[in-house]
Amino acid sequence: MTEKTVRKKKRKKRRRKVLPILLPVLILVAALAVIMVWKVFVVKEVEIVGNEIYSDEQIEAWALSDEYSWNSLYVVLKNKFVKQKEIPFVDSMEISLATPSKLQITVTEKSIIGYVYIPSLGQNAYFDQDGFVVELSTDVIEGTTKISGLDVEDAVLYEKLELDSSSILKTLLTLTQLLKKYGREPEIIYINGSDILVSYGTIQVDLGDGSSLNEKILRMDQIFPEIEGQTGTLHLDTWTGSGTDIYFKQNELTEIPVDEQTVPES
Repeated sequence: MTEKTVRKKKRKKRRRKVLPILLPVLILVAALAVIMVWKVFVVKEVEIVGNEIYSDEQIEAWALSDEYSWNSLYVVLKNKFVKQKEIPFVDSMEISLATPSKLQITVTEKSIIGYVYIPSLGQNAYFDQDGFVVELSTDVIEGTTKISGLDVEDAVLYEKLELDSSSILKTLLTLTQLLKKYGREPEIIYINGSDILVSYGTIQVDLGDGSSLNEKILRMDQIFPEIEGQTGTLHLDTWTGSGTDIYFKQNELTEIPVDEQTVPES
């Protein structure tokens, strides 16, 4: 018998001795792991960040949507490896474990600066700061600026909003971003030919043809605290830079056409 054969026989004997001991240990470890997953990884708390459009309750309902969602580890693994159903206005939803019993859900909502109603679709086209359509929906998200007066025949998801004139889109995008910068997002922006009217309910701002928007929005922001609570139109349409031709006409409001039938999402 060779030395190599002797070594093989010794190894086999060692395996036969070790296996009866090792197998119960492995079974015990596996059982403890199952018990831990079953008893320890139980959802008791959910922390949600990044959501503005949807409530915490709505986000939690989407994330914990099936019969096994009581298990925090299951929820995390499902979110990571299983393609989730798309949620309108939500770009992504990442779920992680803060503790075995606490889930943290980080919501990234789609960047939206306004919407326009598309009669041919019967839907609102929501667009981002670059003019790309990020969502088509019959819902109206409260606090999102409505663009009225535009004749838009069609809209395609993730493609640029198609208007008759590219200059109108450029002006609109500049205006919406300036208003957001100053925290003056209006209820409605009304495009009437080449003229632009910004509506805050009982206060409207006539911006004229959209020239010198940076300066006009700056002046509007400075004047706004003086006219809040009143009813009328702030005229910046004839502003030339001197500031002497800015005036507020009380009780003057332009009737803005209604071009959609949807109601704000509850």
